[in-house]
Amino acid sequence: METQEPTDSSQNIRQSIISEELIAEGDWVKLEKTTYMDPTGKTRTWETAKRTTRKGQAADGVSVIPVLQRTLHYECIVLVKQFRPPLGGYCLEFPAGLIDDDESPEAAALRELEEETGYKGDIAECSPVVCMDPGLSNCTTYIVTVTINGDDAENVRPKPKPGEGGMSHSTQWLAMCMV
Repeated sequence: METQEPTDSSQNIRQSIISEELIAEGDWVKLEKTTYMDPTGKTRTWETAKRTTRKGQAADGVSVIPVLQRTLHYECIVLVKQFRPPLGGYCLEFPAGLIDDDESPEAAALRELEEETGYKGDIAECSPVVCMDPGLSNCTTYIVTVTINGDDAENVRPKPKPGEGGMSHSTQWLAMCMV
């Protein structure tokens, strides 16, 4: 993620953070009141949610695009169905999760894929760091594409292998085939 500081060329005023005040903090996130300078030179405030889990990594987590490949079948994208308390309902989404201490994005992607779907795969590509919802939070992720050989015996009848502390215990997966 590049950190560029945009300027308004007509007024040449540098936008910047002036202060951050902690409003509330939990185990996973904190809420802050951010005071900043806008392009016109006016001081403004913004409510900001920040993760408390990023420890030395460039990003908080990984989002996995799992491509299931099987002989004589269309390629499929594997999605997971999870209950998400902030929405009060179920979502279909890519397997995803936080990066553990001293873990690479690629290793985290393979771990999350196996925990949430049971599939084992190979890394095809890893993106640079991308922002998830920059108008609300500082949450960032890597998007990792993983290919799954569906013909391998270990991938014929995969079963999720929930890890500690995750939401994997409530995960169901499905494959959406591309035609």
